[in-house]
Amino acid sequence: MTDCSYHMTPGQFREEGKKLIDWIADYYEQIEEYPVLSRVKPGEIRKQLPPQAPEKAEPFDKMLQDVDRLIMPGITHWQSPNFFAYFQSNNSGPSVLGDLLSSGLGVQGMLWATSPACTELESHVMDWIVDLMGLPDHFKTTSSGGGVIQDTASSAALAALLSAREKKTDFMCNQTGDTSRLTAYISTQTHSSVEKGVKIMGIGTDRLRKIDVDDTFAMSPQALENQIIGDIQNGYIPFFVCATIGTTSSNAIDPVRLIGEICKKYGIWLHVDSAMAGTAFVCPEYRHYSDGLELADSYAFNPHKWMFTNFDCDCFFVADKSVLIRTLSILPEYLKNEATEKGAVIDYRDWHVQLGRRFRALKLWFVIRHYGTEGLRYHIGEHLRLARLFAEWVNESSAFELLSKPPFNLVCFRHKKGNASNKLLMDTLNQSGKIFLTHTVLDGTFWLRMSIGQTQTREEHVEKAWKLINATSDSIRE
Repeated sequence: MTDCSYHMTPGQFREEGKKLIDWIADYYEQIEEYPVLSRVKPGEIRKQLPPQAPEKAEPFDKMLQDVDRLIMPGITHWQSPNFFAYFQSNNSGPSVLGDLLSSGLGVQGMLWATSPACTELESHVMDWIVDLMGLPDHFKTTSSGGGVIQDTASSAALAALLSAREKKTDFMCNQTGDTSRLTAYISTQTHSSVEKGVKIMGIGTDRLRKIDVDDTFAMSPQALENQIIGDIQNGYIPFFVCATIGTTSSNAIDPVRLIGEICKKYGIWLHVDSAMAGTAFVCPEYRHYSDGLELADSYAFNPHKWMFTNFDCDCFFVADKSVLIRTLSILPEYLKNEATEKGAVIDYRDWHVQLGRRFRALKLWFVIRHYGTEGLRYHIGEHLRLARLFAEWVNESSAFELLSKPPFNLVCFRHKKGNASNKLLMDTLNQSGKIFLTHTVLDGTFWLRMSIGQTQTREEHVEKAWKLINATSDSIRE
């Protein structure tokens, strides 16, 4: 009988893998040659793909050729040093290699027993993060709480919502499904993922209260408490509040301590979202922005935004892990094992919605060890310095104005001509391919967002961007 195998042998993998590593390294060396924003039109890529999957096996070289021919024109280059849009999604060599190792090992880390190293490394790295960022000690797995790597801050918010629901209803909602009187609270500037989480868990957005903000676009504690009091008087049960350190639109900072004291007063779960800005707490001089975090029941930030760790990697911490585990735990017969039954281990399947999980801790471990605390502080501090420098240039300009002094690495600014001019300016800049900016609208005013934090972004890139912005604004006509 002939042995007909279509598998890639270890020898072939070694040979083709080296080619791919070289391709990626070349990409990073050449990345500034690409237009930052993809210029393809809708459907353009699919039209070039064959209508059916190939019947015969194809060589890897042909696949790489098609990456260059078909895929690269449709890539918006998030790793470009001239990418200033949305938020960071920065990357690094050690992170890519850690992710490659995770893929190569192919671990399914749902239980401690399915790969002890997957669980124990994650617990240890998350405890490292607590010290690295100056977070409350009770977020450590060696204490009452603990940390887990989720895919995104959206999943973290959903886990927090579910835990808050069960804690408030004495763990009855999982049985009865009755959420009819529960109310949740966010500000008008809170990320939309929380609203999506409310929809997913079936509360209904008519019981999601969007609290007014002050002139800095931070949540008003007084407005929050007034709404809570009114809801209680009307027979509702307030159960969840989300505060934000660094809102998506403007990097506004909600007063966590004041909000936390209100939550404690009324027995409400406080979740704090610092998805992008949280990485700044690597630098001790920025930790005052997290004042009151010890009052939070849960906290999340994304290393995959600004800490040189490729997507996906969200760090989610809880003050009391027993609530999270009791909320999400379910143990069918096929998952039972001695270590779990003795309660001697962490089974991270109980810490999030999904059962299966990747070995994400490897890439975070590689990043922290490669850079060290010193290296992380240097590079994050440099991004923060560049944001302050860009804000100074805007502030000194007679043509442009700042929304506010940026607390972190996002600068919101605009040309003084008005909304239409700023929209035209942004579109013209993006179409040039030289830089990529996005916008927000606050109180009816159109603001450009300059988010500084890609791995290879240096002062020369920020300076070139500022000169291009000025030159383009001078050349365009409404």
